Amino acid sequence: MTEMEQYGPITLIRGENDGRHPYCHSLFIREAGVLIDPSSDRTQLKRLRDEGAVQTVWLSHWHEDHLMHLDLFDHLPLWMSEEDAPPLADPEIYMDWYRVESPSARDYWREILLKQFHFRPRRPARFLRDREVIDLGVVTVEVLRTPGHSPGHLAFYFREPEILFLGDYDLTPIGPWYGEVYATIEDTLESLRRLKAIPAKQWLACHGKGVFERIPDGRWENYESAIYDRERRYLEFLERPRTLPEIADAWIFYGKPMQPAEFYEFGERLHAEKHLRWLMQKGLVAERGGVFARR
Repeated sequence: MTEMEQYGPITLIRGENDGRHPYCHSLFIREAGVLIDPSSDRTQLKRLRDEGAVQTVWLSHWHEDHLMHLDLFDHLPLWMSEEDAPPLADPEIYMDWYRVESPSARDYWREILLKQFHFRPRRPARFLRDREVIDLGVVTVEVLRTPGHSPGHLAFYFREPEILFLGDYDLTPIGPWYGEVYATIEDTLESLRRLKAIPAKQWLACHGKGVFERIPDGRWENYESAIYDRERRYLEFLERPRTLPEIADAWIFYGKPMQPAEFYEFGERLHAEKHLRWLMQKGLVAERGGVFARR
């Protein structure tokens, strides 16, 4: 079993493999029975379920590495943002939101959603709204809609202990991820600035280190600058005109070809699309007949 750490009224349940995909760190507020992002350690989560300790499950967003063990709590109400709810209702919608298109890739995703991520269609019992304040008795939680990583990604600010849950804005060296249909670079940047401005004393995140007693100097800036580093690499690759398939095949986002291709290709392509769109909005790149070139 992984470790459980206490931060005021909040228990951090560490995900396996340091919370790397397909796992994440979960939060649990025992006195309120609230479990957030159940994808950490199945044994720990089963124990909490069997104790009857969990009353409600919250999701920060819809991605598979945050709901892998949601099936353990089918009998409990699910709360999340309205914007991120559609993929949970149907695995076909789920794949559409990642723009998984080829029949073989969709077959692959159907299998892993069922077998690895225990996917079962769900409909939220309640939607969490931006700036909503929820009194859990032991702690007051402010809901912060922070789109960019997903259209309805949520962060949570626990007011009394001044703890900010960042969700998947995890401040890891790779930088922000926005490789799904409704994620955007612009929203990501705006959400990062909103989160940075919150006067927290501790920060919890879903992946990597997971806990920050203080944010090291430059950590926010380095995390954001990963976006601009990618922009530079895309521009450099456009030293001559290229098609989108050529750009995606260069694996600029991940840095190298990743396997299994069915799992990674869509994200590589979507990151390329979003950066190309962003560069065109800035007037740095033009597209003609499916070919992209620097201006």
